Amino acid sequence: MVRRLVPDRLWELFLRVMPEVPVRPQGGGRRRADDRGVLAAILFVATSGCTWRQLPPLFGASWQTAHRRFTHWTEARVWAKLHRLVLDELGARGELDWSRCAIDSVSLRAAKGGPLTGPNPTDRGKLGSKIHLITDRNGLPLSLGVSGANMHDSLGWEPLVRGIPPIRSRRGPRRRPAKLHADKGYDYIHLRRWLRERGIRHRIARKGIESSQRLGCHRWVVERTVSWLAGCRRLHRRYERKAEHFLAFVGIAAALICHRRLTN
Repeated sequence: MVRRLVPDRLWELFLRVMPEVPVRPQGGGRRRADDRGVLAAILFVATSGCTWRQLPPLFGASWQTAHRRFTHWTEARVWAKLHRLVLDELGARGELDWSRCAIDSVSLRAAKGGPLTGPNPTDRGKLGSKIHLITDRNGLPLSLGVSGANMHDSLGWEPLVRGIPPIRSRRGPRRRPAKLHADKGYDYIHLRRWLRERGIRHRIARKGIESSQRLGCHRWVVERTVSWLAGCRRLHRRYERKAEHFLAFVGIAAALICHRRLTN
């Protein structure tokens, strides 16, 4: 089970971003639980959607240890670093297509509330959160963010575009898409102007003029990525009170999506 959830290639990448193991200056104490087994336990929680207390014992670590290690790695931004590292590997192989990127968001209910939640206008005002993402032409997530469900999509535009890291490519680091596709939720003059100032072409559906289905031939990839994120069952609802833990599971899902492309 551990090797299935954490194959050798993923483990090699994770070792490059994992923080140093703390050493007891006085010695003694219990032997530290195996990091690979704990990582497999965290990925099991992310993909199966089970609670920490329901974690089976076959990973060689208690649920308290797995949650404590998850918290420590989240504070060290391990999941964002892992996602970035996998993107660099894909970029170096020429697997990222920057010619037509797409931006979108998806809302989900927040079961326990917490920071970065808000009344969802599409779910009878229930508390929820929203995941914002930009993907390349193949649907690989390049930039991610979370907010309250009541935040308008257009407000996440600039942070998402700015949040694309300088990713390796065969021609050097790159962080700007050649063209960006978006639906009518992003149809604002100041957003178009902001993209033009940065040399990014855009194709945004216009309110009251174009059909919502007009950009489907190019935007379906980001819709598919949203369904890939839903494959991480922990993201069916937001169960984490802490916003950084919720963002961590989003980063884990994005890293796994990109890693699948890396191993194909």
